[in-house]
Amino acid sequence: MNTNIKINKANSYRLLQESLRNKAMTMGVTLIAPETIFLSKDTKFGRNVIIEPYVVIGSNVKIGNSVLIKSFSHLEGARVENKVTIGPYARIRPGTNLKSNSKIGNFVETKNSKINSNSKINHLSYIGDTKIGKNSNIGAGTITCNYDGVKKNKTIISDNVFVGSNSSLVAPIRLNKNSVVGAGSVITKNVSKGALALTRSSQIEKKKYKRKKSKR
Repeated sequence: MNTNIKINKANSYRLLQESLRNKAMTMGVTLIAPETIFLSKDTKFGRNVIIEPYVVIGSNVKIGNSVLIKSFSHLEGARVENKVTIGPYARIRPGTNLKSNSKIGNFVETKNSKINSNSKINHLSYIGDTKIGKNSNIGAGTITCNYDGVKKNKTIISDNVFVGSNSSLVAPIRLNKNSVVGAGSVITKNVSKGALALTRSSQIEKKKYKRKKSKR
């Protein structure tokens, strides 16, 4: 491609972004370090939205009122309702619906999932093809194993469910209301209402163990 064409395209994109940022700020959106934030022409904002530096918002994103999007987050094809917190370092992929007062924390990825009110996914998790009910907590390192190599499968997590850290939920699966998943579990069967489910090997301890010495 001709260098002048590349420069013209870059300048056009820069001017477009400046226009979109100015329009957003005129509507009352707070852009911290606006030159580092990238928007789309179809982005819709509510009131009292705050966006921290280095955020990218792709196409088909609707954001409600009193939303905070923290640094280094990427959103596309998502609906974000009121009083939601996202990031930092979150990836919100198409088909995500974040209901009011939900929270998506650092290094969390969501795709084709609905997270209902007051539910939290705070750290290092992948939630795909999933519906999460109200007031549920997803522990750090939890993943939904939604793809079996042929098709995508659904995970249903009901209201008031607690999923311990480092858990794998093998879809299709349902965690019923008020259930608990113990940390470090691989869950392959539905969990009953109010039940504790865990899969964990017994810990082995060898007394007075002597470490092998290095030959270096």
